[in-house]
Amino acid sequence: MMWVILLFCGWLAATVSGAAGFGGALLLLPVLTLAVGAKSAVPILTVAQLLGNLSRAGFGRRKIRWRPALLFSAGAIPAGVIGARLFVDLPSAFILRVIGCFLLIVVALRHTRLGKRRIPEGLLAPAGACVGVLSAIAGSAGPLGAAVFLSLQLPAQAYVASEAVTAVLMHLTKSVVYGRYAALGLGDLLRGIALGGSLVLGSWTGRKLIGRMPERGFSLLVEALLVVSAVALIAGSGR
Repeated sequence: MMWVILLFCGWLAATVSGAAGFGGALLLLPVLTLAVGAKSAVPILTVAQLLGNLSRAGFGRRKIRWRPALLFSAGAIPAGVIGARLFVDLPSAFILRVIGCFLLIVVALRHTRLGKRRIPEGLLAPAGACVGVLSAIAGSAGPLGAAVFLSLQLPAQAYVASEAVTAVLMHLTKSVVYGRYAALGLGDLLRGIALGGSLVLGSWTGRKLIGRMPERGFSLLVEALLVVSAVALIAGSGR
């Protein structure tokens, strides 16, 4: 029953991510953490996100903007290796607090001038490095990565597909490092693949919803869910 709920939540979270370009993994992470614990949740979610983002990139492959995606990835991939290695040595309670605080910071940044500025091309690699480290430690830094690509003022489908390419490369790198240091066992790998199937379906659903809903109202809903998730994780990590 728990995995039925998780698969449904995976589909719902991927629908959000596929439509808005961010937020799906962070909405799913608290549920997965409660089910399997923080140490297992992040590697499982990494595998699932690899499949989910691969489907998003595939669905929008003709709209991908390769130059910004590869520049961003040039910083995100090596930084993801460092972050994934740090994750292996961090205690679970600390990880939960990091995730919760990170969610609150993400929501706050989205309402600042910094979050609304167009990022120069020369800063794509450094921005990718920041996102890569946070993604490996906290499980996902999707909203920050999405904010970078939103600042490029790309069309909706190009923005979603291009950001998905960078996510695929980051999650692939993290999966290899987690496996190397025994943070990703065979059981977690299989669970991640199963959860990834629901994310693929959700990515397809989200693609159908792009442009069919009020942008401002949808963003506020996602932000509210992120804040609730953050509070739950921070409160739960002290138990």
